[in-house]
Amino acid sequence: MYLFIFAVLAIIFQYSNSKNIIDKYEKDINTFKEKISKLEDDKKALNDKIYDLSYFTVDGNEEALTYFEDKGLDTEELLPKLKDGLLEMNVYDGVDHPIISYASMTDSKIMIDQIKILNHKWILANFTDGKHWGELFINYDVSDEGEITYKLSDYFLYPIN
Repeated sequence: MYLFIFAVLAIIFQYSNSKNIIDKYEKDINTFKEKISKLEDDKKALNDKIYDLSYFTVDGNEEALTYFEDKGLDTEELLPKLKDGLLEMNVYDGVDHPIISYASMTDSKIMIDQIKILNHKWILANFTDGKHWGELFINYDVSDEGEITYKLSDYFLYPIN
């Protein structure tokens, strides 16, 4: 009789313990499914944002890339060369930057920071002297020999608040 009662108690304990473990696993699985679903939604939203941000770039502009290819230019070499040409302008003597129409209003030089090549003719660039900053709209032209000329079209200096 004692053996029967002990066996029933052991079976009840095993059943209860197994049920608790299974319930915990089901809860964990549902939590992870919700997290995966949320992460997939976030991934989709980020992919949409990447697509929107890449719209105004030379990499996302097939016509601009075709323009360079038709001229016989390699875009993988040309695009870094365009950026390097602007960044090399940061090395200058005196107070006047070669392309930026503003002089530094601090002790440091005014320099181009960020560069975004929009297409086969236009570049957006950001400049700063550490305290003041603004943006440039630059036209550029690449000759058949691969020489690059830059022409400042418009610029803006943000006011300090």
